[in-house]
Amino acid sequence: MDAVFKALADSTRRLLLDRLRERNGQTLRDLCERLNMARQSATQHLDILERANLVTVVRRGRERLHYLNPAPIHEIEQRWISGFEKPRLQAISAIKSQAEEYAMTTETTSVPTYVYVTYIRASAEQVWHALTDADLTARYWGHANVSDWQPGSTWEHRRVDGSGRIDVTGQVIEAEPPTRLVITFEDSDEERPNGSSIVTFLIEPHEDIVRLTVTHENLPNQDMFNGIAHGWPSVLANLKSLLETGDVLPNAPWEMPRAHD
Repeated sequence: MDAVFKALADSTRRLLLDRLRERNGQTLRDLCERLNMARQSATQHLDILERANLVTVVRRGRERLHYLNPAPIHEIEQRWISGFEKPRLQAISAIKSQAEEYAMTTETTSVPTYVYVTYIRASAEQVWHALTDADLTARYWGHANVSDWQPGSTWEHRRVDGSGRIDVTGQVIEAEPPTRLVITFEDSDEERPNGSSIVTFLIEPHEDIVRLTVTHENLPNQDMFNGIAHGWPSVLANLKSLLETGDVLPNAPWEMPRAHD
């Protein structure tokens, strides 16, 4: 938390986060042009934000795209706000609204992309198992993710309320246990003129913890992006709690109201 508060204490770094909140996935050049800032100064500030885990960098070819990462803000909420009742719910919604990521737009595409990063005190094998085991996904997601997780196989997002209804389905594109899983994500209620959206789970071991990066690409519209931006942090918070404490959060995060509810 010291690194987070130090990073947030500087008005220029808060401005950089504001600009990423307005338009996520910007290059260094984009940020410098929007802020009229020298590249060296922007790089120094971004390095501090990245070390504090407030900004995540994703490489696309030769470009480095910068994304706002809401995880540390969520951890602040968990430590200092979660003890309150009614005010707590309002605060969670406000922090959540500040932390949500918006569509990434470039010169070549307007399709929104969502990126979320969290750190989990677990092994890569434990995280992989939690992502692919039907019983475990039923505990922290409320749905059982069912597949043999082989490239080319289908996977199903089944309800566990006894109905057996499948809300989402897709295909396994890549499976490299325990570090990389790529799947298509197909909601039958959504029109997909550009094909299915794609979710990538990247598990990077670091000593006794792992860095889990979830990227959701090729979303069909802003409404779908907004739903994903609300859903993924909730699911991953529950996953993190299960792996670190042995149990899910006392209240399902996705049942908490949003700021505009």
